[in-house]
Amino acid sequence: MFNLFKYQTPAKYSRDFIETYGYINVRQVRVLSSMLLLISGIVRLIYLFYKEAFVNLTNFTEYNIGNLVLLFGSLVFIILSTLALKYTQGKQRHREILVFFFIIFILTTTFNISYIYSLHNTKNTLTVFLLGIVAVCIFFAVEINQIIIISGYIIILFIVGMYIPNLDTQQKLFNIIAAIILAFVLYLCSRYNYYIRSQHFVQVSQLKQKNEEVQNLNHQKGEILGFVAHDLRNPLNNIESLSRLILSDDAENTEVEMILSSAAHAKNIINDLIEVIQEEVVAMEVQRTDAMQYLKSLIGNWKTNADHPRIINLFSIENEVFISINASKFTRVIDNLISNGLKFSDPGTSINIAVIQADNFCQIRIRDFGIGIPPPLLELLFDQFSKAGRPGLRGEKSIGLGLHISKHIIEQHGGSLVVESKENEGSTFTIFMPLA
Repeated sequence: MFNLFKYQTPAKYSRDFIETYGYINVRQVRVLSSMLLLISGIVRLIYLFYKEAFVNLTNFTEYNIGNLVLLFGSLVFIILSTLALKYTQGKQRHREILVFFFIIFILTTTFNISYIYSLHNTKNTLTVFLLGIVAVCIFFAVEINQIIIISGYIIILFIVGMYIPNLDTQQKLFNIIAAIILAFVLYLCSRYNYYIRSQHFVQVSQLKQKNEEVQNLNHQKGEILGFVAHDLRNPLNNIESLSRLILSDDAENTEVEMILSSAAHAKNIINDLIEVIQEEVVAMEVQRTDAMQYLKSLIGNWKTNADHPRIINLFSIENEVFISINASKFTRVIDNLISNGLKFSDPGTSINIAVIQADNFCQIRIRDFGIGIPPPLLELLFDQFSKAGRPGLRGEKSIGLGLHISKHIIEQHGGSLVVESKENEGSTFTIFMPLA
């Protein structure tokens, strides 16, 4: 509690906090000045229409002068705050002075209204003055040295005010007590408001700093992975080439086939890592493509692959459906979805691909009749390095990147990728692509 009275923003964040809230404080000056100008202007208009009734009021002259001071004072502060907001470079000290004097202006004018209304004995009616104190506490974050001066100013206002009228000693004592209480309330509430805003600012600044550190680490990690992946691909290409050369002479060499398969698998992992690293870096060129002809060609390649003698069906009621795609990246997606369907279904089942045109979208549905995906894994399916990754029915390995990359590629195309699945019934992946 006592730390609140003397709390200051930590030195590391103090300058940024002062600059940020110095600007915010000036904006509050302009808002409150505009409100005061509007209120005092309405009062002045009412006075002009009902001048005779106002003239007969007690202390009319003082009310009239107070209204004029509020009118012109508010106008001056609107102009000054607008200029302070317009010229932001190197004007922090000027903004602090402007805010300080506006607070003095609010407290003085609200005290003056209470002073006149209470017949020069402010302790009798404090409502308007309390509004001024509340406005200062709520709208402004004031440094400790300034709020001490402002709190002292309240006491001075009461002392000066009680010596103008002829008050007895008891009334003067009550006014001094009221002044001290109000000064303490202003100081305490202002300090609390300052503390809350400062703590929030520090926490946000720390969070931004941590985010920047994480981004830098991710960038460094991406660079390292990029270098490693690039350096690994060349020796793997050599291993793959040599393996194919040996197999061309000895097609029954099982060990070499295993080497070739492992090299191909390692290359796929490296390509996945490179794709993840480049997710937000590489620009993508697209071309208007007939989805039907594109898929027929792709399915033809799969059917001629001796390692996958499976039935892959293509269905559509449309002859032509045009979409804008990057053929290389889009092929990666379709290959991944077909490969997953093959991995998790029995050899005797088919993969069905349907193309549907509806509502300015092309839907490409890839369905298998395999083991399906358990509900707990569906939520994790598209995560990077997803824990939903499982070995296939014939032991095929997964590192949990394929579907994450596929979803990202489809989103790069302006589309979306969704999945529906039931255990032991199969899965359907649907790609939604805008028509070209």
